Amino acid sequence: MSTPTMRDRDIRSHLMTELRSNHDLGDTLLIDELGLCQGNARIDIAVVNGTLSGYEIKSEADTLYRLPHQVSVYSKILDYVTIVVSRPHLKKIADAVPEWWGITEAVSEKGQLAFHEVRLALSNPSIDPFSLVQLLWRDEVLAILTDLGFTKGLSGKRELLWKKLVEAQTLEELKCRVRQTLKLREGWRVDPLQTSNGDSFQFDAKSSHFLDSRPEPHKQ
Repeated sequence: MSTPTMRDRDIRSHLMTELRSNHDLGDTLLIDELGLCQGNARIDIAVVNGTLSGYEIKSEADTLYRLPHQVSVYSKILDYVTIVVSRPHLKKIADAVPEWWGITEAVSEKGQLAFHEVRLALSNPSIDPFSLVQLLWRDEVLAILTDLGFTKGLSGKRELLWKKLVEAQTLEELKCRVRQTLKLREGWRVDPLQTSNGDSFQFDAKSSHFLDSRPEPHKQ
């Protein structure tokens, strides 16, 4: 009898369960399909706490066609990235992603899905500040600039506001601002996550709390 194909939604649901069950609840937010670089790419699961981490899923049914583009975008913004792959993709992944990306294999053991860590994710050495602040909405950037004491020149296009913010803050300050803003954002719904049996459920991005295994040295 052949082994059932692991689908994206099965891996995604199990990964969410792992994130919840393996760690204490805290001031942490998990977001499904977070758009990056103005929607240029979407990370499957983003975790916001003391860092901004991402998990990209490549199931057996997926190809690696989009991976080079995803690597380029994710590496501009995320502090840590882990790619979760099924066995058919495993050999190709190590050469396809940066050395600082983590690699986790999704396997079927006695009919149950399990994760095996192949390589631990390391800190991103080259975050691009301008790409990072594009996670912020225009009114959020205006509020931050006002808080920093800017009272003039705040009526321009959002690209100019992003640029002004990048010039006004260090990278570490920007990272803290972005994480804090995402966690406090109101009226923002994450997309439904599908469970393995087809049921769906939805999280409010302001009130749902999850924990990543990453340390939280700059928790806000």
